[in-house]
Amino acid sequence: MINKDMIIADILKVNMGVVPILLNAGMHCIGCPSAQGESLAEACMVHGIDVDSLVDTINEFLANVEPAEQA
Repeated sequence: MINKDMIIADILKVNMGVVPILLNAGMHCIGCPSAQGESLAEACMVHGIDVDSLVDTINEFLANVEPAEQA
């Protein structure tokens, strides 16, 4: 489970399947240096994205992924 205060790079370490979710939300900075130290909330603020909705979408995805796929 992720939260809005997590660093984007740490979220990607949980499951790389989150990348398409972030891209579809309009967050195209996955590989940029800011992703290494920026929280999801900070990135959403910059990009005008509803962080709570995005967190819900990511956590819903993670809840439906097989445990072996999350490592």
